[in-house]
Amino acid sequence: MNANFRRAESYDKGSLAGRSERLAARLEPFDSYWQAPKDVEKGFTSFTAYYRANYLPHMPADKQARILVVSCGPGYLVKMLRDCGYNSVLGIDSDAAKVETAQRHQLPCEVARAFEFLGDKEGQYDVIIPEQELNHLTLDETVEFLSLCRRALRPGGEVVVYAMNAANPMVGSENLSHNIDHFYLVTEYSLGQILELAGFRDYRPFALKLYVFWKNPLNYVGLAVTSTLEAIFRVMFMLYGKKVKILSKKVAATASV
Repeated sequence: MNANFRRAESYDKGSLAGRSERLAARLEPFDSYWQAPKDVEKGFTSFTAYYRANYLPHMPADKQARILVVSCGPGYLVKMLRDCGYNSVLGIDSDAAKVETAQRHQLPCEVARAFEFLGDKEGQYDVIIPEQELNHLTLDETVEFLSLCRRALRPGGEVVVYAMNAANPMVGSENLSHNIDHFYLVTEYSLGQILELAGFRDYRPFALKLYVFWKNPLNYVGLAVTSTLEAIFRVMFMLYGKKVKILSKKVAATASV
């Protein structure tokens, strides 16, 4: 058992007081959602479709499962889950203005800092989903956060997480460089290593699909082009002796307690 994991096991509510203020991100803190479009209301259509295609297949069959959405922003993922019949969903975000938008849509969201909120929630949730990329935390902060998630999950519970994918040669380096609050990249393999350090098991990586808007004809053009490029990249990696399967812009994973 590694040192970071041991430290996370010993956390209590008091030791986490003010923890979020000491995180490395300066402009885009991890516990708020930064990907909403300028027209936040339009996101309730586009992001709901995105989450339905990418996340819904990984949700539990039990519609009464207790689900926590961290960095929920205006509530896009919360809305998708509620629309699909999940009745025990809670979203948290550190930005009061974003939460206010969610509440105007009558979504169960509240203002909270992620680390402090999870500090006394041992064994309370079936699923925890950070809606923000993990790489808005440093590696050590990520293991710390995921360890808190693990403690907050019931036996058999799971996290659903994602980060920017270093394996994509078109956008990997740009993903890291264009934002000072992106601290690292992952591949499907290294994302599993991070989850293992936090005490998770049964790691299952998957690609986050961008082109899921089937009513838009341009969706099919984008899907064809990116699928072709990823197939070429996969062959190139094989020629270099690398067995890389997931080459999407972002790589996600589920993992169990």
